[in-house]
Amino acid sequence: MQKQPSFTPQRSAAQLMALLMLVFLLAGCGINNIPTYDEKVKSAWSQVENQYQRRADLVPNLVETVKGFAAQEKETLTAVIEARSKATSIQADASILNDPEKLQQFQQVQGQLSSALSRLMAVSERYPDLKSNQNFLALQSQLEGTENRISVARRDFIQAVERYNTEIRTFPGKIWHSLLYSDLEQRENFKATTENADEAPAVEF
Repeated sequence: MQKQPSFTPQRSAAQLMALLMLVFLLAGCGINNIPTYDEKVKSAWSQVENQYQRRADLVPNLVETVKGFAAQEKETLTAVIEARSKATSIQADASILNDPEKLQQFQQVQGQLSSALSRLMAVSERYPDLKSNQNFLALQSQLEGTENRISVARRDFIQAVERYNTEIRTFPGKIWHSLLYSDLEQRENFKATTENADEAPAVEF
């Protein structure tokens, strides 16, 4: 009696269909969620980094403009320059997300720059000519817009990290994490260091 071949076109088609169904079921169970959410964290961080860099780029022109009208405010101007130098000295690429200590340090120096800029803006109240200077008004407007964008970028980053961390700590993400993505650890998040830290600093006059 002749043996039937172990593989037939019908059997191969059935196996392929079963494999496709398995892939579909795995995708539906969130097997790809963890790397997807991890990439969203990195993307959100890029926006945070970009907005902080935008603010740092405004500082030299802002300091020079204020100096032109209020050179005697040397202590305040120096504080802003030094705070900017510290803020830009930290390498803030995606690798910082794997270093909680460095992320906290980054947050601290950015907070110091925010405080120094707030003091610089307060100085303008004493100089009517500075307050009415067109260049200063334009820089003030750009700074205000940048602070708002920083606030939005930070919020989006916080939400992205929370979603990622929740995924790897809850079912079924916890299973996929232990089986496939154990090299991806929980991400450190921003921490509120001052009251109303989620609000953009006011720079209006």
